[in-house]
Amino acid sequence: MSTAVLLSGGVDSSVALHLARRDDPDIRAFYLKIWLEDELAHIGDCPWEEDLSFARAVCEQIDVPLEVVPLQTEYLERVVTHAISELKAGRTPSPDIFCNQRIKFGAFFDRVGHTFDRIASGHYATIERGTPSDRLKRSPDLVKDQTYFLCNLRQEQIRKAAFPIGHLRKEEVRRLAAELDLPNRYRKDSQGICFLGRIHYPDFVRFHLGERHGDIVDTDSGTVLGNHRGYWFHTIGQRQGLGLGGGPWYVVGKDVETNIVYVAHQDRRDPTLRRTFTVDAPNWIGPEPENQTLTVKLRHGPHLTPCTLTAAEGGYRVDLEQPDGGIAAGQWAVFYDDDTCLGGGVIDFR
Repeated sequence: MSTAVLLSGGVDSSVALHLARRDDPDIRAFYLKIWLEDELAHIGDCPWEEDLSFARAVCEQIDVPLEVVPLQTEYLERVVTHAISELKAGRTPSPDIFCNQRIKFGAFFDRVGHTFDRIASGHYATIERGTPSDRLKRSPDLVKDQTYFLCNLRQEQIRKAAFPIGHLRKEEVRRLAAELDLPNRYRKDSQGICFLGRIHYPDFVRFHLGERHGDIVDTDSGTVLGNHRGYWFHTIGQRQGLGLGGGPWYVVGKDVETNIVYVAHQDRRDPTLRRTFTVDAPNWIGPEPENQTLTVKLRHGPHLTPCTLTAAEGGYRVDLEQPDGGIAAGQWAVFYDDDTCLGGGVIDFR
């Protein structure tokens, strides 16, 4: 079985490369070039050259060929344009979800991956092969689990995907990296978006949308508490980075027309909590779920909330067992039946 391994230069994908090679000595590695030169010139330090040098060193160590695949145009058209449009509309996009579905297992597949039986990556997730469909399942490392970001993959993409480290915990991956004497074994994890290395999300947003100062307003009293640099930098439920005293304060709303960010104090936050939202045209990795009582992730992380799905026009109404103060339009709700990721959809309110 031929395998293409997506290599980022980080520890996770490097260990995945080694594990994949044990099953397929003739694997090939690919580094996806998606950075935009104009962005890097203005945003600053994105160590893509360092990423690529580590990827090459890892491949040279075990004599695996590495190819750089340019996908800048596809990334701009399929991920960046959508994310910026959502931010301007006051919504909260999830670019990593689209990067996985439209780039790593989309554009790369169209360009190169279709000639391979499997496309392997360093994601923390597992796949249970079966009939009539393969199932995407959570990693045993619930903190690192990345099924949230893989929820928009279609069944044909899951059938081609392989996650060699998905059954491991992060500490086990680090231990393997040391045992294998990987050149990047001590490298820290990237906190950037998708394949953009250590470019921080606010810097990415600032490059595309700039800054526009506006008021931060207490939704309860109407008092102006401070100033922000653009509503697109803030999302519902945000607590950090507001620069307000007497907190904790939470973002509870945004006015796109007036550029106002509304906040509520912790002890007056209850009216802003939500129990219900809708998802239109969700992506189901396998068959549409028959069970209406499921759990849902509203953001990346280990926490799952019990919920009930009710069919509605064009999608589903979702009722949460416990209210949540961080639900924002544009975010993804990702549904689970036990440890199986069923898929997900974009949150809206109507």
